[in-house]
Amino acid sequence: MKKANLRESLSDSKRVVIKVGTSTLTYENGEMNLARTERLVRVISDLINQGKDVVLVTSGAIGVGVSKLKLSSRPKELKDKQAVAAVGQCELMHMYSKLFLEYGHIVGQILLTRDVVENATGKTHVINTFETLLEMGIIPVVNENDSVAVDEIECETSKVFGDNDTLSAIVATLVNADLLIILSDIDGFYDCDPRANECSKLISVIEEITPEVEKCAGGVGSSRGTGGMVTKLSAAKIATSAGINMVLANGDNPNVVYDILAGKDVGSLFFGKKSDF
Repeated sequence: MKKANLRESLSDSKRVVIKVGTSTLTYENGEMNLARTERLVRVISDLINQGKDVVLVTSGAIGVGVSKLKLSSRPKELKDKQAVAAVGQCELMHMYSKLFLEYGHIVGQILLTRDVVENATGKTHVINTFETLLEMGIIPVVNENDSVAVDEIECETSKVFGDNDTLSAIVATLVNADLLIILSDIDGFYDCDPRANECSKLISVIEEITPEVEKCAGGVGSSRGTGGMVTKLSAAKIATSAGINMVLANGDNPNVVYDILAGKDVGSLFFGKKSDF
């Protein structure tokens, strides 16, 4: 299939998971970017009005907590991070609930830990919750439960899902999504780090994650988040192996979601190949 046709097929996506990172939700000073968040909510609300199912995976609990508590910097002690995350999660959901309600939509919070999706019974209950919320027209808003899940905030590394890029891919498989969109602070997946190499080139379509593609990933992302290209490639592997398309794009303007679904050449598409069995 030609690359243009791969892009055009995204318009058929009925169920979409959108992941938004801390760097998209906040300014450089750590304060909430309310204008961008409001645009994101408006776009998601419009997609639902079109008849699509949308799940939002959001980062930002600790960042929002730092802002809410007027802290000068992100805490270093684990217990402090967990406490700040607890405050930030409440503020984050209050903000989403208020904004979505302005467009006539209701949100439901799902906080996940890795042991839940590793357990067959827990996984079934989570899937049932997602399906019921979507059937009721409620938007699931998902985050890792940072107040009890410590891999990400303590080690700053990706494990089963110690980062929300990986979490969003797992959620996409749980809800049997057609498309996963990861909105980040970078335009897409490059052949080398664009922040360090002016000659870097954005890869528009990745039909297969080869060792050569893996070599292109490296380094961490924004200082306000924990994800980098490594975690995004990990997410792409999970999604595409389940037959789910994934697009990595810049979240500066949430309207980019419309362009993605219209099949325009924005961001990087990791093509999910459906199994023949």
